[in-house]
Formats: sequence, C-alpha cells, structure tokens
Amino acid sequence: MTQVPNPAPWQRTATGANLLGADGTLGVTIFEEMTTLALSTGAINLGQGFPDEDGPAEIKDAAQAAIAAGANQYAPGKGIIELREAISLHQERFYGLTPDPQTEVLVTTGATEAIAAALLALVGPGDEVLTFEPFYDSYGAIIGLAGATHVTAPLLAPDFMPDLDALEAAFSDRTKVVLVNNPHNPTGAVFPREVLERVVALARRHDAVIVTDEVYEHLTFGPAHLPIAGLPGAADRTLTISSAGKTFSVTGWKIGWISGPEQLISAVRTVKQFLSYSSGTPFQSAIALGLGLPDEFYAGIADTLRLKRDILSEGLRAAGFDVFTPQGTYFVNVDTAPLGITDALDLARRLPGLVGVAAIPVPVFCHAEGAERTRSLLRFAFCKRTSVLAEAAERLATLRDRL
Repeated sequence: MTQVPNPAPWQRTATGANLLGADGTLGVTIFEEMTTLALSTGAINLGQGFPDEDGPAEIKDAAQAAIAAGANQYAPGKGIIELREAISLHQERFYGLTPDPQTEVLVTTGATEAIAAALLALVGPGDEVLTFEPFYDSYGAIIGLAGATHVTAPLLAPDFMPDLDALEAAFSDRTKVVLVNNPHNPTGAVFPREVLERVVALARRHDAVIVTDEVYEHLTFGPAHLPIAGLPGAADRTLTISSAGKTFSVTGWKIGWISGPEQLISAVRTVKQFLSYSSGTPFQSAIALGLGLPDEFYAGIADTLRLKRDILSEGLRAAGFDVFTPQGTYFVNVDTAPLGITDALDLARRLPGLVGVAAIPVPVFCHAEGAERTRSLLRFAFCKRTSVLAEAAERLATLRDRL
C-alpha cells in the first residue's frame, strides 16, 4: 500500500481501499471505472453486484403503504421495534439465535454502515484488524480511517479456503477485531464449521471481537449458512451483520442490521447515532414483512441464483477461462491464465471493447502480496436477468477468437 507521511483521515481511507496512487493522487474505485467503460462501450455490466430485477411485490407494496400512511420522519435511532423484533425472530427461525430486540439489535443504513460503526467503535491506532484476503474494499477503507492496521490471511484457489496455520499466524496480541465475511465476497466461498471454529478459538485466545458480514446468508448453493454467533464460545464476543439488499433485491433501500451482546451493541450504537442516526423509515416496516416470508421464498431465491450462476459459468468456460464454481453470493471467479493472460486488470479494461462484457479484477481486493497471488483472476456478477446472462455467455464464448 502507498505510505503517506502523517496522512489525513481521507488519505488513510483511500490507502486502505487501494485508491491512493504512488504519487499521492486519488483514483476512482474499480467499480466506477468498469461502469464507465461499460456505459461507453455498451457492454453488459457484470462488475458491480446489484440485481437488475426488483424484489418481492409484497415488500414494495408495504413500503408504498408506509409512505402513504405517513411513515416519513425519523425512525428511532435503534430502528423501529417492528423491524428489530422481525430480525430477532428471523435469527431464531433460521439459526436458533435469540437476540433481545430491545438491547441486542440495531438497525443501520445498510451493512456498510454497520461495518463502519463497529470498526470505528472498537479499533484505533496500534490495533490490528484481521480479514481474509481478497477482502471487500470497504473493510480496508474503514480500517484505514480508524487508524488501525489491516492484517490478512489468504484464501487460496480453487476453493478459496484458508490455510489454517496461516490464519493462526496472522493473529497477534494486537488483534482487536477479526472481520469474517461469510458467504464470502469476492470469492463465493462458504466457510465450513472447521474454519469458523478455528476463528472462534483464535479470537478467544487473543481476546478479539469477531465481526461477521453475512449479507449473503440466504444465497448459498449447497452448504447451508452457519453463523459464527451460534458456535460454542462465540456468542459473548460476536457482532453479526446482515442486510435486506441482497436477500430481497433492494440494494438501494440500504436497510441493514447488527446484533450481538448488549455491551458491544451499545458501543456500536454510540458511533452509529452520529453517522446517519436513522434512515429508511418506510422501508424498515417493509423489510420486517419480508423477513417473515415463507421458507419457499428463501429456498426459491437461492435456486434461481444457482441457475443464473450455471448459465454464466457455461459461457465463461466456453471463453477458455478456468472457472471456480462458487458455493454462495452473487459472484463467480475465473482464472485467465489458460488463455495466456497474466494481468486480469489489463484484461478487465479491454474486455468491454473485446466482447461487450465488464468484470472486476480480483487483485483490487488485495494488498500487494495478495494482488500478485491473484493477478490473473477476474470476478463476474451473475445477479442479473436470465436473458442478460445468456447474452453475456454468448459474447464471452467469442473471447478466445478475439484476443
């Protein structure tokens, strides 16, 4: 990462997100760059992970009804009680967890705010935050803003599981928080009990708080999601984060939540109330309704996404990529090396013009060593309409002949 003497908070943030150039200039996110390329070339944008179809009609109708009924002013800082109770019931229904909606659940402006508030509440200069690598870019940004040190443990292709000895070596007495994204973006890995239990054991050994980002909890293809908070020895030190955006295809609503022990939630709330205070009042009651939808809905969204994954993967294989089949999330990763390509960032910049499809290079989600390890990997999003994915697959199948 670029080192800036006595950096300002914005510079720490930019450095953590790999946005600060060697000369100190500020770059744009890879998502902005690829979206701009897609627009200028007319390419299908499989870069940023947002759906191109709306979620269930029931929750859209509920949001409209709430607006019409006058739910348009500030919600309570903790979130409306209807949603906090729905979150608690959802945790009990799917995982047997029973957070107290009054003291152990906090509604946030998306999972991103929950992550930011948790890290800003718990870490500072001299502390270390451990994540897997590749890592979602906001993690590095907020760790940098907090002034903490970002330490990583690598996820290794083809299954993107961690080496448990390397994970143990990444912990230290300065590890204040271990931030676990499961199911994992950008790799699509779903971590098994063995990995999660080792995280808990190491966090206890080093007296670290576990913060989990579980926004893809219902989007798994085979292995069921297992929240860390339900494992032995985890409950007293785990903050669990999720959101409505991915589950209900309403990423623009920005309704998220965080749950955990009262003393940790109080710390997070102290910071969160001076970020957004509250947001999305009419959307909160709509998401409360959504969390109570029947099991068939939750099974259906995963089955539909699995089909979309397979359609896109077929086109990626036809293109000549080595495809790493994901166990969850919106994303499939490929290795470009079988095509003789070793620089995924360069290919990502060329791909919209070559075949009319945009993707994200995996190295941007890494520090320098990790970027070298993943330099031939690309990430594609399959959370799009089936017809769009079929067209993208056809375009990708022509890549080998266009290189």
